[in-house]
Amino acid sequence: MEYRSPLANVRGLGSAKSGTSHWWMQRVTAVALVPLSFWFIKFLNLSLTAPYQETIEWLTTPVNTVAVVALILAIFYHAALGLQVVIEDYIAAEGIKIIAVWTVNLSFLTLALAALIAVFRILLIG
Repeated sequence: MEYRSPLANVRGLGSAKSGTSHWWMQRVTAVALVPLSFWFIKFLNLSLTAPYQETIEWLTTPVNTVAVVALILAIFYHAALGLQVVIEDYIAAEGIKIIAVWTVNLSFLTLALAALIAVFRILLIG
């Protein structure tokens, strides 16, 4: 049984095999963000109620630093994957689609690097 149209058979069009890994990475980052979000809420509560120095000391412990770095990486990667899907689904022009995906990816990479630099500055200065 053949599921592709005759025109697709002639052109050799078919699955690009990249959608599965993209789908899985969205699910993996979503699952990782669940416990990290609870941890982040705890961190926000501490940063709003505790003195600055106590918050810095809490943040510079190895477990909390790793959790912040994991949260930053997961949030920005998950957001970039999600926006890429939205762009690919709703923008028809191929050139604009490519430029939009690259812009989103570069923007989120820049924001993630800025957040990581801020965390590492706190570690070095704190």
